[in-house]
Amino acid sequence: MRMVLFYLGLLLTVGGFAQDKKAYVFFDKNGKRTSYKKLLRKSEKADVVLFGEYHNNPIAHWLELELLKDLQPKRTLILGAEMLERDNQEALDRYLQGAIDQKGLDTLAHLWNNHKTDYKPLVDFAKTHQLPFVATNIPRQYANLVYKKGIQALDTLPSSEKQWIVRLPFPYDGTLSQYEKIKKMSGHSTDNLPMAQAIKDATMAESILMHLKPNALFVHFNGSYHSDYYQGIGWYLKRERPNLRILTIGTTSQAALKKLAKENYNQADFILVVDEDLSN
Repeated sequence: MRMVLFYLGLLLTVGGFAQDKKAYVFFDKNGKRTSYKKLLRKSEKADVVLFGEYHNNPIAHWLELELLKDLQPKRTLILGAEMLERDNQEALDRYLQGAIDQKGLDTLAHLWNNHKTDYKPLVDFAKTHQLPFVATNIPRQYANLVYKKGIQALDTLPSSEKQWIVRLPFPYDGTLSQYEKIKKMSGHSTDNLPMAQAIKDATMAESILMHLKPNALFVHFNGSYHSDYYQGIGWYLKRERPNLRILTIGTTSQAALKKLAKENYNQADFILVVDEDLSN
Protein backbone atom coordinates (compact mmCIF):
# COMPACT_ATOMS: atom_id res chain seq x y z
CA MET A 1 0.00 0.00 0.00
CA ARG A 2 2.86 2.34 0.85
CA MET A 3 4.47 1.71 -2.58
CA VAL A 4 1.15 2.40 -4.32
CA LEU A 5 0.87 5.72 -2.50
CA PHE A 6 4.48 6.55 -3.37
CA TYR A 7 3.96 6.00 -7.11
CA LEU A 8 0.66 7.87 -7.02
CA GLY A 9 2.39 10.83 -5.40
CA LEU A 10 5.19 10.65 -7.98
CA LEU A 11 2.69 10.68 -10.85
CA LEU A 12 0.87 13.66 -9.40
CA THR A 13 4.15 15.54 -8.98
CA VAL A 14 5.27 14.82 -12.51
CA GLY A 15 1.83 15.79 -13.79
CA GLY A 16 2.07 19.07 -11.93
CA PHE A 17 5.40 19.88 -13.55
CA ALA A 18 4.08 18.87 -16.97
CA GLN A 19 1.17 21.29 -16.65
CA ASP A 20 3.64 24.16 -16.38
CA LYS A 21 5.18 23.31 -19.78
CA LYS A 22 2.66 24.48 -22.36
CA ALA A 23 3.26 24.22 -26.09
CA TYR A 24 0.54 26.69 -27.06
CA VAL A 25 -2.18 28.98 -25.77
CA PHE A 26 -5.05 30.95 -27.34
CA PHE A 27 -5.69 34.68 -26.92
CA ASP A 28 -8.47 36.86 -28.31
CA LYS A 29 -7.81 39.98 -30.36
CA ASN A 30 -7.66 42.11 -27.19
CA GLY A 31 -4.93 40.00 -25.66
CA LYS A 32 -7.22 38.17 -23.24
CA ARG A 33 -6.56 34.49 -22.61
CA THR A 34 -9.20 32.30 -24.23
CA SER A 35 -9.77 28.65 -25.12
CA TYR A 36 -10.19 26.19 -27.95
CA LYS A 37 -13.72 25.55 -26.67
CA LYS A 38 -14.66 29.18 -27.34
CA LEU A 39 -12.95 29.04 -30.72
CA LEU A 40 -15.01 26.01 -31.66
CA ARG A 41 -18.24 27.62 -30.49
CA LYS A 42 -17.56 30.78 -32.52
CA SER A 43 -16.51 28.75 -35.57
CA GLU A 44 -19.82 26.91 -35.58
CA LYS A 45 -21.62 30.22 -36.20
CA ALA A 46 -19.39 31.49 -39.02
CA ASP A 47 -19.73 31.39 -42.80
CA VAL A 48 -15.98 31.29 -43.35
CA VAL A 49 -13.10 30.36 -41.04
CA LEU A 50 -9.67 31.53 -42.15
CA PHE A 51 -7.13 29.42 -40.26
CA GLY A 52 -3.83 31.27 -40.53
CA GLU A 53 -0.96 28.90 -39.82
CA TYR A 54 2.81 28.72 -39.69
CA HIS A 55 3.51 26.33 -42.55
CA ASN A 56 5.97 24.14 -40.66
CA ASN A 57 4.39 24.27 -37.23
CA PRO A 58 3.14 20.91 -35.89
CA ILE A 59 0.79 22.47 -33.33
CA ALA A 60 -1.06 24.47 -35.99
CA HIS A 61 -1.42 21.44 -38.24
CA TRP A 62 -2.66 19.25 -35.41
CA LEU A 63 -5.25 21.87 -34.40
CA GLU A 64 -6.44 22.25 -38.01
CA LEU A 65 -7.36 18.59 -38.14
CA GLU A 66 -8.89 18.63 -34.65
CA LEU A 67 -11.06 21.59 -35.61
CA LEU A 68 -12.37 19.72 -38.65
CA LYS A 69 -13.14 16.65 -36.53
CA ASP A 70 -15.13 18.76 -34.07
CA LEU A 71 -16.96 20.83 -36.69
CA GLN A 72 -17.89 18.02 -39.08
CA PRO A 73 -20.76 16.58 -36.99
CA LYS A 74 -22.26 20.04 -36.50
CA ARG A 75 -21.93 21.88 -39.83
CA THR A 76 -21.90 21.18 -43.54
CA LEU A 77 -18.26 21.77 -44.40
CA ILE A 78 -16.40 22.94 -47.48
CA LEU A 79 -12.63 22.87 -47.23
CA GLY A 80 -9.95 24.78 -49.10
CA ALA A 81 -6.30 25.66 -48.87
CA GLU A 82 -3.61 28.01 -50.09
CA MET A 83 -1.31 24.99 -50.48
CA LEU A 84 -3.26 23.70 -53.48
CA GLU A 85 -3.45 25.74 -56.67
CA ARG A 86 -6.43 26.19 -58.94
CA ASP A 87 -4.97 24.27 -61.87
CA ASN A 88 -4.64 21.22 -59.58
CA GLN A 89 -8.39 21.02 -58.90
CA GLU A 90 -9.08 18.28 -61.44
CA ALA A 91 -6.37 16.02 -60.02
CA LEU A 92 -7.50 16.79 -56.47
CA ASP A 93 -11.11 15.89 -57.33
CA ARG A 94 -9.99 12.62 -58.88
CA TYR A 95 -8.10 11.77 -55.69
CA LEU A 96 -11.10 12.64 -53.51
CA GLN A 97 -13.30 10.41 -55.69
CA GLY A 98 -10.84 7.51 -55.48
CA ALA A 99 -10.03 7.57 -59.22
CA ILE A 100 -6.32 8.02 -58.47
CA ASP A 101 -4.19 7.20 -55.45
CA GLN A 102 -1.65 9.34 -53.62
CA LYS A 103 1.07 8.46 -56.11
CA GLY A 104 -1.18 9.69 -58.90
CA LEU A 105 -1.88 12.95 -57.08
CA ASP A 106 1.85 13.39 -56.47
CA THR A 107 2.42 13.06 -60.20
CA LEU A 108 -0.41 15.28 -61.44
CA ALA A 109 -0.44 18.09 -58.85
CA HIS A 110 2.14 20.57 -57.59
CA LEU A 111 2.18 19.55 -53.95
CA TRP A 112 4.20 21.26 -51.24
CA ASN A 113 7.17 19.38 -49.80
CA ASN A 114 5.34 18.93 -46.49
CA HIS A 115 2.06 17.82 -48.04
CA LYS A 116 2.37 14.22 -46.88
CA THR A 117 2.90 15.12 -43.22
CA ASP A 118 0.84 18.29 -42.86
CA TYR A 119 -1.86 18.65 -45.54
CA LYS A 120 -2.61 15.11 -46.66
CA PRO A 121 -4.44 14.49 -43.34
CA LEU A 122 -6.78 17.39 -44.16
CA VAL A 123 -7.37 16.20 -47.71
CA ASP A 124 -7.90 12.64 -46.50
CA PHE A 125 -10.41 13.88 -43.94
CA ALA A 126 -12.36 15.43 -46.81
CA LYS A 127 -12.09 12.18 -48.77
CA THR A 128 -13.31 10.06 -45.85
CA HIS A 129 -16.30 12.31 -45.17
CA GLN A 130 -17.03 13.08 -48.84
CA LEU A 131 -16.45 16.79 -48.42
CA PRO A 132 -15.43 19.16 -51.22
CA PHE A 133 -11.85 20.42 -51.02
CA VAL A 134 -11.07 23.52 -53.09
CA ALA A 135 -7.64 24.30 -54.50
CA THR A 136 -7.93 28.05 -53.98
CA ASN A 137 -4.56 29.57 -54.80
CA ILE A 138 -3.18 31.13 -57.97
CA PRO A 139 -0.61 28.90 -59.68
CA ARG A 140 2.80 29.99 -58.48
CA GLN A 141 4.17 30.78 -61.94
CA TYR A 142 1.64 33.59 -62.40
CA ALA A 143 2.36 35.15 -59.00
CA ASN A 144 6.07 34.95 -59.85
CA LEU A 145 5.36 36.65 -63.16
CA VAL A 146 3.71 39.56 -61.33
CA TYR A 147 6.70 39.80 -58.99
CA LYS A 148 9.25 39.82 -61.81
CA LYS A 149 7.46 41.85 -64.49
CA GLY A 150 4.49 43.56 -62.85
CA ILE A 151 0.76 43.06 -63.05
CA GLN A 152 0.67 44.14 -66.72
CA ALA A 153 2.53 40.94 -67.65
CA LEU A 154 -0.68 38.97 -67.07
CA ASP A 155 -2.34 40.78 -69.98
CA THR A 156 -0.34 38.63 -72.39
CA LEU A 157 -1.72 35.35 -71.06
CA PRO A 158 -4.29 33.42 -73.11
CA SER A 159 -7.81 33.18 -71.70
CA SER A 160 -7.30 29.46 -71.01
CA GLU A 161 -4.66 30.39 -68.42
CA LYS A 162 -6.47 33.39 -66.96
CA GLN A 163 -9.14 31.07 -65.57
CA TRP A 164 -6.65 30.16 -62.81
CA ILE A 165 -6.36 33.80 -61.73
CA VAL A 166 -8.77 36.21 -60.06
CA ARG A 167 -10.78 38.19 -62.59
CA LEU A 168 -8.66 41.05 -63.89
CA PRO A 169 -8.35 43.88 -63.15
CA PHE A 170 -8.68 43.27 -59.43
CA PRO A 171 -8.76 45.87 -56.63
CA TYR A 172 -5.48 46.57 -54.86
CA ASP A 173 -4.81 48.85 -51.89
CA GLY A 174 -1.07 49.24 -51.37
CA THR A 175 -1.64 51.29 -48.20
CA LEU A 176 -2.84 48.25 -46.24
CA SER A 177 -0.27 47.63 -43.51
CA GLN A 178 0.46 44.02 -44.49
CA TYR A 179 1.34 45.06 -48.05
CA GLU A 180 3.34 48.05 -46.83
CA LYS A 181 5.40 45.70 -44.62
CA ILE A 182 6.20 43.50 -47.60
CA LYS A 183 7.34 46.46 -49.64
CA LYS A 184 9.55 47.75 -46.83
CA MET A 185 11.05 44.33 -46.16
CA SER A 186 11.84 43.81 -49.83
CA GLY A 187 13.59 47.16 -50.17
CA HIS A 188 12.13 47.55 -53.67
CA SER A 189 10.60 50.75 -54.97
CA THR A 190 7.91 49.01 -57.03
CA ASP A 191 4.69 47.41 -55.87
CA ASN A 192 5.50 44.14 -57.62
CA LEU A 193 6.11 42.04 -54.50
CA PRO A 194 3.08 43.21 -52.49
CA MET A 195 1.02 42.98 -55.69
CA ALA A 196 2.12 39.36 -56.07
CA GLN A 197 0.92 38.77 -52.51
CA ALA A 198 -2.34 40.59 -53.21
CA ILE A 199 -3.16 38.56 -56.30
CA LYS A 200 -2.79 35.41 -54.20
CA ASP A 201 -5.15 36.88 -51.58
CA ALA A 202 -7.66 38.00 -54.19
CA THR A 203 -7.59 34.66 -56.02
CA MET A 204 -8.11 32.70 -52.81
CA ALA A 205 -10.97 34.97 -51.78
CA GLU A 206 -12.63 34.60 -55.19
CA SER A 207 -12.23 30.81 -54.98
CA ILE A 208 -13.92 30.76 -51.57
CA LEU A 209 -16.86 32.85 -52.78
CA MET A 210 -17.23 30.72 -55.93
CA HIS A 211 -17.66 27.56 -53.84
CA LEU A 212 -19.41 28.89 -50.74
CA LYS A 213 -22.95 27.53 -50.35
CA PRO A 214 -25.89 28.66 -48.17
CA ASN A 215 -25.82 27.24 -44.64
CA ALA A 216 -22.36 25.73 -45.19
CA LEU A 217 -19.13 26.60 -43.42
CA PHE A 218 -16.03 27.11 -45.56
CA VAL A 219 -12.86 26.31 -43.59
CA HIS A 220 -9.78 27.67 -45.35
CA PHE A 221 -6.16 26.99 -44.45
CA ASN A 222 -3.54 29.56 -45.33
CA GLY A 223 -0.35 31.15 -44.11
CA SER A 224 -1.17 33.48 -41.27
CA TYR A 225 0.11 36.52 -43.17
CA HIS A 226 -2.63 36.03 -45.76
CA SER A 227 -5.37 36.78 -43.22
CA ASP A 228 -3.67 38.58 -40.31
CA TYR A 229 -5.02 41.91 -39.07
CA TYR A 230 -8.26 41.37 -41.01
CA GLN A 231 -6.50 42.03 -44.29
CA GLY A 232 -5.47 39.82 -47.19
CA ILE A 233 -8.10 37.19 -47.98
CA GLY A 234 -10.55 38.60 -45.45
CA TRP A 235 -10.29 42.10 -46.91
CA TYR A 236 -11.21 40.79 -50.36
CA LEU A 237 -14.05 38.65 -48.98
CA LYS A 238 -15.56 41.61 -47.10
CA ARG A 239 -15.22 43.83 -50.15
CA GLU A 240 -17.46 41.48 -52.14
CA ARG A 241 -19.70 40.27 -49.30
CA PRO A 242 -19.76 42.82 -46.43
CA ASN A 243 -22.21 40.77 -44.35
CA LEU A 244 -20.19 37.57 -44.52
CA ARG A 245 -19.51 36.15 -41.06
CA ILE A 246 -15.76 35.55 -41.06
CA LEU A 247 -13.79 34.14 -38.15
CA THR A 248 -10.02 34.47 -38.31
CA ILE A 249 -7.34 32.47 -36.55
CA GLY A 250 -3.79 33.80 -36.53
CA THR A 251 -0.59 32.09 -35.47
CA THR A 252 2.47 33.60 -33.82
CA SER A 253 5.34 32.41 -31.61
CA GLN A 254 6.77 33.63 -28.35
CA ALA A 255 9.37 32.52 -25.82
CA ALA A 256 6.86 32.96 -22.98
CA LEU A 257 3.16 32.19 -23.32
CA LYS A 258 1.70 34.03 -20.33
CA LYS A 259 0.91 37.26 -22.17
CA LEU A 260 0.30 38.17 -25.77
CA ALA A 261 2.88 40.55 -27.23
CA LYS A 262 1.35 44.00 -27.80
CA GLU A 263 2.19 43.98 -31.50
CA ASN A 264 -0.03 40.93 -31.96
CA TYR A 265 -3.17 42.51 -30.56
CA ASN A 266 -5.87 42.51 -33.27
CA GLN A 267 -3.94 39.98 -35.33
CA ALA A 268 -7.08 37.80 -35.52
CA ASP A 269 -10.24 36.88 -33.64
CA PHE A 270 -8.31 34.01 -32.06
CA ILE A 271 -4.53 34.07 -31.87
CA LEU A 272 -2.69 30.78 -31.51
CA VAL A 273 0.58 31.45 -29.68
CA VAL A 274 3.04 28.58 -29.87
CA ASP A 275 6.32 28.12 -28.04
CA GLU A 276 9.01 29.54 -30.32
CA ASP A 277 10.94 26.25 -30.09
CA LEU A 278 8.11 24.67 -32.10
CA SER A 279 8.09 27.35 -34.82
CA ASN A 280 9.80 27.53 -38.16
